[in-house]
Amino acid sequence: MRAAEALKAHAAIEFPDTEAVHLDAMDFVPAGFRAVYTDLYLHLVNRHPALWGYVYQKSDTALSSSPGQKLRRAIERISTRPLRAAIRAAAPDAIICTHFLPAELLAREIGKQRVTCPVWVQVTDFDLHSMWLQPHMRGYFAATEEIAYRMRTRGLAADAVHVTGIPIMPGFGYPLERQRCAALFGLDPQRKTILMMSGGAGIGGLDKTVQRLLTLPEDFQLVALAGKNAAMLASLQELAAAHPGRLFPFGFTSQVEQLMACADLAITKPGGLTTSECLAMGVPMIIHSPIPGQEERNADYLLEQGAALKAIDLTALEYRVRQLLQQPELLQRLKQRSLALGKPDAGRSVLQTVLSKL
Repeated sequence: MRAAEALKAHAAIEFPDTEAVHLDAMDFVPAGFRAVYTDLYLHLVNRHPALWGYVYQKSDTALSSSPGQKLRRAIERISTRPLRAAIRAAAPDAIICTHFLPAELLAREIGKQRVTCPVWVQVTDFDLHSMWLQPHMRGYFAATEEIAYRMRTRGLAADAVHVTGIPIMPGFGYPLERQRCAALFGLDPQRKTILMMSGGAGIGGLDKTVQRLLTLPEDFQLVALAGKNAAMLASLQELAAAHPGRLFPFGFTSQVEQLMACADLAITKPGGLTTSECLAMGVPMIIHSPIPGQEERNADYLLEQGAALKAIDLTALEYRVRQLLQQPELLQRLKQRSLALGKPDAGRSVLQTVLSKL
């Protein structure tokens, strides 16, 4: 959803003559189907990550002709009739899918000649799962050259694959003054600042991790984002009261880029969008608790490229934080690699390509 919103925002700013409409597939499906796609997913990755990793791997190698895959597609078709109707009503000149579900649905619609406009696919991880690859697509947008290479080796035409990065909101590409941004949140711009993110849904033991980090002797201020998890935010606020001037908790916010402008380091799970935002802002990362599957692959990419370190547990996280605070030259190298990898203009590049083909 965030990638689609980013494309919409880029269109409004940079292509004002183009009307971009974001249709969230989950707004057009029954509650039961939505629960499987969102609530069950969050439950699995938070409570049973190994099981999710198994599902990810098995679905990547499953034959499309297998009974299980046929049943899955049939359920999806039945559950997404209102979505297909909304697409027909919008009568778009082009469609960009930022999730594999609508891409798979639209591939069938194109095959039956019920959709005639070009459909594009934006992969939103530093990995390629087979469910992203669908017939009849006009083209694909990849995060990196390696993902583009993987697309071509799986049979996509070279001219259908474009390396753009992952679309993020335009604000992550603007120069932001640290001192001004720090003042917005009551932060000291002169102190080392660590930004800890749990993701928009606020999954994971964020409060326990924060409590552990606050025992470290180094001088830093910690910004913790609880997402939409109200109980987690309340727990963090209690901790903040016990550690005045050190902990700054926030719930869901649309000002992440301004918080990143204050940050010397981010502790985060390696989601495709969040890590793309960090790269664009040049914020070094410590990766923790990657979900088996796409997040593990994202973490591999960041580690290979020298833009992040990894913490396998709380003890490792303590060590990494202290290591980076005590070795500013290492922190600076991570920052430089992040900036080199960042693609803040990915959204504009995607839209330029799509519009140029109309």
